Amino acid sequence: MNTLLLTHPAGLSHDNGPGHPERADRVRVIERILEHEKFMTLIRAQAEDGTREQALRVHPESYIQALEQTSPRDGFARLDSDTTMSPGTLTAAFRAIGGACQAVDEVMRRDVDNAFVAMRPPGHHAERATPMGFCFFNNAAVAARHAIAVHGAERVAIMDFDVHHGNGTQDIFWSDPNVMYLSTHEMPLYPGTGSTSERGEHNNIVNAPLNAGDAGPQFREAMEMAILPRVEQFRPNLIIISAGFDAHRRDPLANLNLVEADFAWATSKLMDVSDRVCDGRLLSLLEGGYDLDGLARSVAAHVLTLMGA
Repeated sequence: MNTLLLTHPAGLSHDNGPGHPERADRVRVIERILEHEKFMTLIRAQAEDGTREQALRVHPESYIQALEQTSPRDGFARLDSDTTMSPGTLTAAFRAIGGACQAVDEVMRRDVDNAFVAMRPPGHHAERATPMGFCFFNNAAVAARHAIAVHGAERVAIMDFDVHHGNGTQDIFWSDPNVMYLSTHEMPLYPGTGSTSERGEHNNIVNAPLNAGDAGPQFREAMEMAILPRVEQFRPNLIIISAGFDAHRRDPLANLNLVEADFAWATSKLMDVSDRVCDGRLLSLLEGGYDLDGLARSVAAHVLTLMGA
């Protein structure tokens, strides 16, 4: 497999303040573990800068302007109890959507088999005009709309295995028959959405909530019973993974007990579906994961699977 890894130093410039779990060290530990010799065949590139046009496919101009006006010249601007802007936040956020769209370009053109974008801030809690849950732009949503607008994709599936439900992605695509959003997540847990009854206007939302304490067997059952068959039936032209690794048993922000092998298994299963329905077109975007050791080892397992190792 030709797997593309996209990163950029701008991902380190977003600062949530001391003690915040969504910190630059998340990217540093990922970059460090992917320096191991078993990742030598990764195709490595810097994430391109995102554009206003890309952001506007999801977020209104008034929202982008509000973020620009709130962005501090120094210090911090607190948007809510979880979400903070620093002078480097908007730069990082635009690089995150730029990297996501760059990955779409490379995968849709078949320049690479798949891609992993190791950028921050994450995106799946960002709604059309509301930043929340550490998120500003919805990276996966921007990537999906880019695939449709630029590459003519008729259907895009976004599978989110972050431990927190991607309320933002669900909100954005609730009425969009061209995008299916599927999620496994712990419930009840922040942000409180994600019940099985939330199905979207076109039956294009699939939620498979898990209970606190659930581990690999329950996660794999949810994937095999609720998620994978629906992805295959939808027959997308592209699969995007919102790859949060905070369902790991070590993570401090939740109560699931997944291990690295579970993320590798899920990645492999999604790759199998992508091979059958969309010529293997698949990419992965970093979302959560807040225990540094668990995050690094889970990403390593995820990327090795993408590489076909």
